[in-house]
Order: sequence, then C-alpha cells, then structure tokens
Amino acid sequence: MAVAKEDIYPKKILEYMEGYMVSKTLFVACELGVFDHLHASECPRTAEEIAQKLGTNKDGTERLLLACVGLELLITQSNEKGQVVYSNTEMSTMFLTKSSPRSLYHSIEYNSNTIYLCWCYLTDAIREGKNQYEKAFGISSKDLFKALYRSEEEMVKFMQLMNSIWNVCGRDVISAFNLSQFRSICDLGGCSGALAKHCVSIYPTCKVTIFDLPKVIKVCRDHFLSEENEGILFHEGDFFKDELPEADLYILARILHDWTDDRCIELLNKVYQACRPGGGVLVIESLLYEDNSGPLSTQLYTLNMLVQTEGQERKASEYTHLLNTAGFRDTHVHITGKLYHSILARK
Repeated sequence: MAVAKEDIYPKKILEYMEGYMVSKTLFVACELGVFDHLHASECPRTAEEIAQKLGTNKDGTERLLLACVGLELLITQSNEKGQVVYSNTEMSTMFLTKSSPRSLYHSIEYNSNTIYLCWCYLTDAIREGKNQYEKAFGISSKDLFKALYRSEEEMVKFMQLMNSIWNVCGRDVISAFNLSQFRSICDLGGCSGALAKHCVSIYPTCKVTIFDLPKVIKVCRDHFLSEENEGILFHEGDFFKDELPEADLYILARILHDWTDDRCIELLNKVYQACRPGGGVLVIESLLYEDNSGPLSTQLYTLNMLVQTEGQERKASEYTHLLNTAGFRDTHVHITGKLYHSILARK
C-alpha cells in the first residue's frame, strides 16, 4: 500500500543533516580522554567520577557519555549502589584508546583539528574548484605539502593519522598480492613507515626503502622508526624533483589521489624509468565503483581531496589508464573489502 506524501518521514535526510553531531561527539570524547580513562580504570565509573578525573562539568559529561552509549561506544550497568556506571565497548578499547596498537585516535584528532576546518569551506571549494587551505589556515597552498606540513607539530599529527590508518588496513593491502619475488621495495612518500613495517613483517627477505622529504624522514626517525628496524632503510628526496632509488617494486600508497592526472603521469613516468626490468608498482588507493555509484566513503573522500589537495579519488580503470600511459602493463586489481585496495602493474 502506497504511503501518502504527507506521511513520508525523512529519516535519512534527518540523519545526514545531523551527522556532524555524531562526528563531533566522537571527536570530543577522544579529545577529553573518556575512552583512555575508562580503559585505565579497569572498572566501570560513574559520570561524576569521570567528570572529576577529566576536570569537566558533571552535567555536560553525563550528556556526552549518554550520547556515546547511543553511538554504541560505551555501555552502562548499575553498580552495587544502584548508580549508573560506564565502560568501554570492545570496539572502543581497540580503536579509540591511544595505547592500542590498532588505535585510530590520531586519525580522529587530525579529522577534528584539520580536515573538519577545511570542510567548513566545501561550498567555496566546489565553486572555485580548488583546495581551501589558505582560507582554513591562512597559509598559501601553492606548495601543497608546505601547507599540509605547516609546522613540525602538524607534520607529526598527519604522520600519526597515516600510521593509524595503516595499522588497521596496511596488512591487507600489502598481502593482496604475493610480493616475495621483489627483493627490493621503495615506498615513495612512505611517511611514518607503517607500510614498510608490514612489508618486512610479511616478506622478511625484502629490503624496504622509505623515500620521503628530508623533514619527513627526520620525524619518522624521531617518532616512528629507527635505523635499527631490520630491513628498513631511509632515502631523503622529493619524488618529483630528485632521482629515485632503483628498486624492484615501488609503492605509491595514497599518493596519486593527491594530484592531477598530468602530475600522476609525470610521477609514474619517473617510477617506470627507475624500475628494474620485470619490476612493478603497487598503487594503494580507495576506489570508486566503475559506474560512480559508490562506495559512499570514497565519494566523500573525493570531496575531501577537493578541499585539501589538487587531486581526486578514481576508479580502477582510471588508475589502469594512468599506469598504461606511463608504460606499465599487466595490471591487476585486488579489492580488499576495506577502505583501501591494491593495484599491481608490471614493467
């Protein structure tokens, strides 16, 4: 039986309209340390106890905790005094506490303090067709990565973001293909070294070189890796300007989506020239469906690339075209079932 127009309830529209409230609730709960405190406590706590520990208002804290219960990030029960007490869900302990090896805390922090601000200018980005770093932060974005790395503190935060993402998805994209045939691997724009660690863990006979800007390599050494990490080397340089180290396989993980097609082909041409015969390139990106119908996460990511970079998210066929234009052949795509997927092409 058809529903009368006046009886249609716009459930999805209302959810979308208020979606920012969900994000901000998560951001604030992490920022205040709710999940870390409950994890450290090792037993459920009342709203008053949590507020005292965090130095926050009891009423405001209780409202935040209840919202987190509604979001299935916390659970409640009654203690022996009949008081409501709160504790983390298994998912929150695993992904929202700083100490967890699979923590997304730093990714959430970067979304809250950087990406969220850029999205305030999404209307301008769509009207102008360019990123909005200058408006969001008062910094010229002529050099994209001077804007992204506008201070060492911001660089560390960005690298922590990348590290947390690859802690969750890295093993899937690196193990998507059997890479044991490649004895030397170069991770271009390797950032925190998270993928390099997965490479040497899965393929212990491989030597992996992290190639990145000098200041990124310094932060990587200071905060994420040391030269004592067996099988991991460092090479300083700008992959658009400097000669690339020779390798059997090059990894481009969340690199090509930053750039226009022309700049992607420019970089892939350099990779092709540096690549040893029989070698290849592993492109790791979030992929749009071929008919552009989804997935929603990637459709939103491509808007994010608009407000933050020169690039966009692409379909597998579009990456294949870029790789073929640079000379690569025998392209294979592996869909991991998670946010990021792998494309392997050979020279």
